[in-house]
Amino acid sequence: MLTSTKLKLAYAGLAIADSLLSGSANPNAHRARALTKPLLMPTLAASLATNPNAAKSPLRTSTLIAQAGGWGGDVLLMGHSTQTFAAGSGSFALGHAAYITGFRRNRAATPQPGPKAVAALWAVTAPGMIVGAAKQDKTLGATIAGYSAVLASTVAAATQLDPAMPKAARRLSILGATLFMISDGILGTRKFLLKNPPPQLETAVMATYTGAQFLLSEGAARA
Repeated sequence: MLTSTKLKLAYAGLAIADSLLSGSANPNAHRARALTKPLLMPTLAASLATNPNAAKSPLRTSTLIAQAGGWGGDVLLMGHSTQTFAAGSGSFALGHAAYITGFRRNRAATPQPGPKAVAALWAVTAPGMIVGAAKQDKTLGATIAGYSAVLASTVAAATQLDPAMPKAARRLSILGATLFMISDGILGTRKFLLKNPPPQLETAVMATYTGAQFLLSEGAARA
């Protein structure tokens, strides 16, 4: 079995474990996440870096940089203060900037359908979370406004990949970016719109997030 495949399996195990731990009401489960969550992105990045099929992928470097930004966000969001939340969102935004850069460098020569639908989705879903965050703290409102716009831009950029790129790579990239947006939508709803959210929502956040990162990584590997 290839090293890359072993690392993918390890990532899947970590993702499942961390998703389940995140939704547990047991304090010991959350303490265990100090081990599982920081290992997610390094393991996924290692699987991409060691994948021989991805060696010449035009999305490889940008995706590895994006995964580093994701790791920073994962670690910072383990804190509970407004400052760590803003810093974690900033780290994720840097990761999305890397995804966007990679997608734009490999975009189609002519515009492809998708961005208008993404913009409409953002316009429908983001304002409520922005207002809810601003009610808690003005800094959070500005953070969510900026971050959600960057995330929507990642999805839009993924829809513009060159049709000459393998279809699987394009589809996985679009699905991954879209799932990332869904994950953050669940996170924003839980954190800013619901007064007493069920703990299982955090499991949904992590399951969709880890799935999104995996799909984006696979998209890069097949490009």
